[in-house]
Amino acid sequence: MPNVVTANRLNDGIVVYLAPDGGWTEDIAEAARAEGEDEVKALEAIAEEAVRERLVISVYPMPVEVNDDGTVDPISVRERIRASHRTTLTKDWYDVPL
Repeated sequence: MPNVVTANRLNDGIVVYLAPDGGWTEDIAEAARAEGEDEVKALEAIAEEAVRERLVISVYPMPVEVNDDGTVDPISVRERIRASHRTTLTKDWYDVPL
């Protein structure tokens, strides 16, 4: 089962995924995929450098499913929620009167 490496961007908390170029993307479909344990460890090593540079936090690999049409879906419900980017507050939320 393929894995991608996920984290939260440190400056705004948005869920991001490690991209093939070593950068970070908000789109799980653009994430680098690891097929085996060695590939996962290699991606984690790249991601840990971004932690040291204080770009991201809470780095970990997660299993995904690649569908016949090429779309990528997280396996767990938690990761599906994170991938939907509905776990962070938006400016509109702050404008709601209490």
